[in-house]
Amino acid sequence: MSSLTLPDLMREKVTALQTELSKLPQYEPLTSHIFHGGMYCRQVFREAGVLVVGKVHKKEHFYMIVSGTVVITTDEGVQTITGPALLLSTPGTKRAVYAETDAFCMTFHRTDSETVEDAENELVEDDSDAIMGIGNTVKLKEVEVML
Repeated sequence: MSSLTLPDLMREKVTALQTELSKLPQYEPLTSHIFHGGMYCRQVFREAGVLVVGKVHKKEHFYMIVSGTVVITTDEGVQTITGPALLLSTPGTKRAVYAETDAFCMTFHRTDSETVEDAENELVEDDSDAIMGIGNTVKLKEVEVML
């Protein structure tokens, strides 16, 4: 029997999923960034049928499914959630999110950073194998940009 906790097991599975997804053409979701009053909000729209894997977060933050239905990894396992819904993310969180319908999601972070690059350096772990780079842009060559 594994000594991994459920959150550790989910992170391990999401990392394995990232490895397999990196072999496929990539999707770059429409993303906007807002800084205000010591907070950073990332707004992400993804079309139905899209699966994305995020980076490991260093700090707690809110993850909100504003609209749409997603299948998402959480510390409690894989859940299907229809927005509006708010999730609490703990340090070490790495999510996989599949959009069953068009979905609009947001994350909210406390930070004094004023640029996306500075915020990401503060808030997420460096991952040379990550599919996404700074600002939610695809690092790999094959990409389908959705506007």
